[in-house]
Amino acid sequence: VIPQMRKRRAGTIINVTSSVTLGPIPLAAAYTASKAAIEGFTGSLALELGFFGVQAKLVEPGYGPSTQFASNGAERIAGLIPPEYEDFAAPIMSGFGEQGLITTPEDVADTVYRAVLDTSGRLRFPAGADAVALAQAH
Repeated sequence: VIPQMRKRRAGTIINVTSSVTLGPIPLAAAYTASKAAIEGFTGSLALELGFFGVQAKLVEPGYGPSTQFASNGAERIAGLIPPEYEDFAAPIMSGFGEQGLITTPEDVADTVYRAVLDTSGRLRFPAGADAVALAQAH
């Protein structure tokens, strides 16, 4: 789609990453690194495509316990905590179920919509109360 957007000199690319890029959390190093890579890519892409009138932006959702992603993630990490990390990981894992602020699918959809319509040149858009709180803390 980029060649077509460049030709039209218009368009917006939205990459969805994660609020893990807004502040470090334990037991998520590889996940955070993968999301940080997308953030770096998108930041550079925004600069490159801006010359052509095309925007690239980031939406950074927080923890969404009601999504399929949350349940899939729990299944994937089951049994992957090495014995040396069990005492460290136990309170962290149980704390995931006790989140106060969360992100809903509607939060993400609303934030994508706002990002597409935004004309300020802003790159990052946290989505959900928890992501917004993290962004404001850093």
